[in-house]
Amino acid sequence: MHLPIPKKLLSAFLCFSLGFYGQAQDSAPDNWFNLDLSQNKINGVSSEKAYSELLKNRQPKKKIIVAIIDSGVEADHEDLKDVMWVNKNEIANNGIDDDKNGYIDDIHGWNFIGGKTGNVSEDTYELTRVYSTLKAKPKRNKKEEKEFQKLKKSYEEKTEDLKNQYLNFAVISAAIETAQKVLNKNEIALEDLEKFDSKDEDQATAKEILGFLLKETESIDCQKLGAGLKEWGEYLNKGLKYGYNTEFNPRTIIGDDATNPKQQFYGNNDVEGPGAEHGTHVAGIVAASRDNGKGMKGVANYVEIMAVRAVPDGDERDKDIANAIRYAVDNGAKVINMSFGKGLSPNKNVVDEAVKYAQKKGVLLVHAAGNSSLNIDNEANYPTSSFKTYNAKKKANNWIEVGALSWQGEEQSPAEFSNFGKKNVDVFAPGVDIYSTVPDNGYKPNSGTSMAAPVVSGVAALVWSYYPELTVQQLRAVLLNSAVKIDAAVNIPGSKEQTNFQDLSVTGAVINVVKALELAEKTVTNKK
Repeated sequence: MHLPIPKKLLSAFLCFSLGFYGQAQDSAPDNWFNLDLSQNKINGVSSEKAYSELLKNRQPKKKIIVAIIDSGVEADHEDLKDVMWVNKNEIANNGIDDDKNGYIDDIHGWNFIGGKTGNVSEDTYELTRVYSTLKAKPKRNKKEEKEFQKLKKSYEEKTEDLKNQYLNFAVISAAIETAQKVLNKNEIALEDLEKFDSKDEDQATAKEILGFLLKETESIDCQKLGAGLKEWGEYLNKGLKYGYNTEFNPRTIIGDDATNPKQQFYGNNDVEGPGAEHGTHVAGIVAASRDNGKGMKGVANYVEIMAVRAVPDGDERDKDIANAIRYAVDNGAKVINMSFGKGLSPNKNVVDEAVKYAQKKGVLLVHAAGNSSLNIDNEANYPTSSFKTYNAKKKANNWIEVGALSWQGEEQSPAEFSNFGKKNVDVFAPGVDIYSTVPDNGYKPNSGTSMAAPVVSGVAALVWSYYPELTVQQLRAVLLNSAVKIDAAVNIPGSKEQTNFQDLSVTGAVINVVKALELAEKTVTNKK
């Protein structure tokens, strides 16, 4: 008998299923990303130690505005409402651009993926958009034809794979359902497989699938597995319905000229929009109120969160990201968190110009390295600090690229999903099972380099609030040069092979608040 579903696909599903079959099934310690290795035996960034020791009886000098370019932020969340940026030069809901910045009623930020008739929720992938554009051209030159054939192959492979996965999703779901009916229990162990009737086709299929899953874990919790299956199915359905659908175009909602990458001043002031979980979670990590006794504690305690909505469920567009960066810079943000990414950037030049603008204005950009277990020294992940081409030598000096750290330590220190790169990833930060804010005054743990980046943004804002005299280049150097090195053999993300942690990033280290504050003090003292 052969598995009805490829083993590779089953393995991919296991990784997708909410960490159930990931590095371990134990729960992460509460507030672990803020904890200290020496005090708590957990490799957090030492925020709590910094507040109780170094910063005790000290007052920050300047409130730092951190812009969250993301899917949206619930501005009235109980743990965020007191730290949201408020545009004091704008009168709320009067329909007038009071501060004449080009954006009407932008009280907490701006939404570049909305319009007069509503908001964009889903969008296509960049591969789909570039492929469709080239396909529609009546004539293509040699360079365009070569690129088109390459994209056509990639598009067809990915859509075919997604269709096959969706069919197999139904098979796995049926197998789990069959198993629960036969066994009448939720927790399934290896010995339970003996109870299946191999002559029954449905039971035989369920037995074989469960047998493979039980090679990865001691037992299966069908409830957790079912939740993972549901999320997987939704992911596949959205990919087919929106991401790889060449006929889908949500841009009419916005009413902008999608072909003009340099267009500005479009959108609306709904900074939450639909699907704000990701952005709200990111915002909480940076700056959820530390002293209100609710939910959780963000890293930084003297900041304001500016919400800039520019990331749909799908791939963000270059013009939106460029405009989002410029908006944040022009309205006072000193740190910009960018927990998003994609494999193609057809209008990279407009993003590059926005990055240069932020660099000129002394604004720090913090970007998530991505969650595909890839070496991004070799595989493109946009946006990037390199100007013009992906791996160009000329790079922004106000940029930090962040990989994700696991709470489990030792060989499992790097998160199994995290992208890495000795040249293109600067530092690692906690990014697994990070408990933070979500819409409707909720809280939940999420994992990703999307969670690691705001940890670094929070550390940056915290240090800058006490040492505002640092330039952006000095702050970046302080953060990276003070990061705590890990000199140990670890699993290469996405593989069972090992390497030294030093080989996964430029610093080979984890961001740390205490060390950063100490180095900031020395830097400022020497400057005097």
